[in-house]
Amino acid sequence: MGKNKLRKFKELEDNPLVLQYPFGRLKEVGFPLRGKWGADFFGNDKPIVLELGCGKGEYTVGLGRRYPDRNFIGIDIKGARLWSGATAAMREGMTNVAFLRTSIELLSQFFAPGEVSEIWITFPDPQMKKVNKRLTGTRMLGIYRGIMVPDGVVRLKSDSPFLYEYTRLMAAHNGLSVEAASSDIYKEYQPGDALVDIRTHYEQQWLDRGLTIKYLAFRLDGPTQLSEPPEAENIEQDTYRSYSRGYIQMPGELNDKNQ
Repeated sequence: MGKNKLRKFKELEDNPLVLQYPFGRLKEVGFPLRGKWGADFFGNDKPIVLELGCGKGEYTVGLGRRYPDRNFIGIDIKGARLWSGATAAMREGMTNVAFLRTSIELLSQFFAPGEVSEIWITFPDPQMKKVNKRLTGTRMLGIYRGIMVPDGVVRLKSDSPFLYEYTRLMAAHNGLSVEAASSDIYKEYQPGDALVDIRTHYEQQWLDRGLTIKYLAFRLDGPTQLSEPPEAENIEQDTYRSYSRGYIQMPGELNDKNQ
């Protein structure tokens, strides 16, 4: 392990905005802040918003700056990724931002029913072949429901045409209320809106390569048992992701490759 990564891990341990709770300890005694994030960590009763797979925490920190009337928690399993956002938030003295290092599948171990009001999912792996790992799949939505307020809002921001179309079909199939849907936010939203003003590390990469950014916001207000949309089997997969992550084609280059 490189010295730089070791330094970041040490700084994360010393950062009061970062919570790292070993799985063994979690299984043995549970998480002490579960159901008490507002009172015991943030010291208020403001709504709690999560950013799942937060990476460098651009949305967690960016939204925290814009909305002091809400509390924001960035969640990722990779500590080296969390370091950037956690360090920025600590240096700025932010009191409505935190970071939690854990697997998304363990959310119910860290949050009580009704404790979370909103979830952001920013540029996740679309998991085109593994629906159970898809962050907008019905299995994961069931986990979110277990911690969210009734009719809580889920917001997806993605470069993936596949994931956007899948999520749109999933919401329609289950009768979930869609608040917003855009296949190209930079054509439909104006500067000044957090949706275009806050950009993640990966988002800028996709934009630099000429890809459009999609957005879908929906409420978890449908039936108790969600089901997968049958039409999802016919969604065209993201061709550009079949290449290595380091070589992502511009649309024109992709067409040339397939000729």
